[in-house]
Amino acid sequence: MTTDRDTDKKNIKVLAVVVTYNRSEMLKRCIECLLAQTVPCDVLITDNHSTDGTGEYVRALSDSRITYADTGKNLGGAGGFHFGMNMACGMDCDAVWIMDDDCFPEPDALEKLLEAGELVGGTGAYGFISSAVLWTDGSECKINRQHIVKNAYEHVEWLKYGVVRIDQATFVSLLIPTDIIRKFGLPIKEFFIWGDDIEYTQRIAMRGGKPCYLAGASVVTHAMSENVGSDISLDRPEKIPRYRYGFRNERYALRKLGLKGRLLYDYRRLRDIGHVIIRAKDHKMKRLGTIFGGALRGIFFFPKIEYPDK
Repeated sequence: MTTDRDTDKKNIKVLAVVVTYNRSEMLKRCIECLLAQTVPCDVLITDNHSTDGTGEYVRALSDSRITYADTGKNLGGAGGFHFGMNMACGMDCDAVWIMDDDCFPEPDALEKLLEAGELVGGTGAYGFISSAVLWTDGSECKINRQHIVKNAYEHVEWLKYGVVRIDQATFVSLLIPTDIIRKFGLPIKEFFIWGDDIEYTQRIAMRGGKPCYLAGASVVTHAMSENVGSDISLDRPEKIPRYRYGFRNERYALRKLGLKGRLLYDYRRLRDIGHVIIRAKDHKMKRLGTIFGGALRGIFFFPKIEYPDK
């Protein structure tokens, strides 16, 4: 029996945007998960100019639902999502479902996102909806934790559906109405990596006037190599250079909060310095240099928000 809710879900056209770079095996599984969704969606593969045969693999797929786009060079995660979401806004879709190539949605993940959207009032009633993100062993994926707002229990009746208010999420399974992207712009491509998703979701949640939600019944697996958060004092030496983007980008994001944001930023960097001095077992000077270097770059970092092409 077909219900009105089933009909509504089928009438919402969703385009999944997947950013990938040299992880063709991961991408293959991600695409398989997307094509197996209980509510169909089209798929846009945004390839950061991979050199591992990703382009050849995707182009060889004989499925009309899949579109492939090569960015021409490695734009980082932030640039890839900027590129893909900009392209998506020129395609025929009502909402964009974004994720990395190592995100593996459960078969009903999109269906549950859309059901949560209907529960709160439809695509015109929310800024974005995020899935519950698990690691490969079924535990919480620590790096993808959403931030629940203080008045999350304003609609306590929604808790039985796993729907709760949030104001921050990551780009690992995030459903955004296309109109929201047109209104609030694209992720900041100059971020390259790290923090682009936090800045973007906070931009929508805090300026949009529309609530944003976590849909707990929508589940995806984030197949990271290890389930750890970000901590420069303990992270592997080869990952240390990435933190310079994080510290630079975070200064930009917190700057929008005024004095409170500046004080919070300074507190976090002092905490990081203390952790490196006390807990780091190697490369202490490299870790400290990355903290100071990233913080200094952030002082002069003023990227502009761009909007989808008309």
